[in-house]
Amino acid sequence: MPKDAPDARPSAIARDARYIPTLNDVARVAGVSKGTVSKVLNGRAGLRAETREKVESAARQLGYRPNLQAVSLMEGRTRTVGLLTHDLEGRFCLPILVGAEDALGAGKLSVLLCDSRGDAIRERYHLEALLARRVDGLIAVGDKAAARPSLGILPVPVVYALGPSLEPNDTSVVTDDVQAGRIGAEHLVNIGRTRIAYIGGDASYRGAHERVEGVEGFLREKGMALITPPIFGAWSETWGFEAARQIVTRSPDVDAIMCGNDQIARGAIDSLREHGRRVPTDVAVLGHDNWETLALAARPPLSSVDANYQGVGRKAAELLFRLMAGDSVPGVHPVLSRVVPRGSTI
Repeated sequence: MPKDAPDARPSAIARDARYIPTLNDVARVAGVSKGTVSKVLNGRAGLRAETREKVESAARQLGYRPNLQAVSLMEGRTRTVGLLTHDLEGRFCLPILVGAEDALGAGKLSVLLCDSRGDAIRERYHLEALLARRVDGLIAVGDKAAARPSLGILPVPVVYALGPSLEPNDTSVVTDDVQAGRIGAEHLVNIGRTRIAYIGGDASYRGAHERVEGVEGFLREKGMALITPPIFGAWSETWGFEAARQIVTRSPDVDAIMCGNDQIARGAIDSLREHGRRVPTDVAVLGHDNWETLALAARPPLSSVDANYQGVGRKAAELLFRLMAGDSVPGVHPVLSRVVPRGSTI
């Protein structure tokens, strides 16, 4: 035995923190060949259960970890995925990234995260750096639900999350805003509200109109309609405050207001309070996004449509796995939302 190699007994190797166990060590402790160890640890079939248990037990005792560089060379994969985001501080991107990382981690893939901060040049730089590291795939997370240009033809598969690619043959994952609008309206109708108004955000956003489409579609099926045409403005509390004032002035008997996001809803609650309307006794208020930092701090706590951004991340990772396996999954893949009821509606 070489002078610098430790005793092959597990206890001796475990005591030497400087020494990294090798396949040869596992083979000596298990009493089998190095080739047999490799087959067991790579999940090959055709080995006796007793042999497999001896090898796995030896690997556990020694604390053996495979050489990832060697594994990558053999497999032609690096077991890494790049996550490109435009807004790491945003309330949309973070839950998407959490969901994606959970799924990727379960698949034993490491994640390399790059934030382009909304800068196309920075995004291209990060893209080139990730490709140079030979990542096995990419997830491109938008900073909003608006469609975005494709990254083009790349040597690795790409999934677009939140903001879909403009290229129809790309693979994109988005929230289903029409369904989100429907379930929000259904919640308000189910709690007995019949005179419902809608405050939307920036009208240039596709999702802003799709949410209204869902609301109006559900109400139409019930023989109902919004008491006033939906109004659009900004994604802000200030706009929610002003819009709610307009609604109360025009339709004093309004009994529910749906809002395009939670900031708008928070402003609407403040406005209703200033106009002597109790929430939810007189007017129920429903937000969108379920941004808990804001929703739980509202008084009363804000009911909201949870757009399931973590689900978007998980779905993006699942589709990336399929693309990496050679499957074709083009088009836009929607993720469903749910209503989280709190004190502003019940």
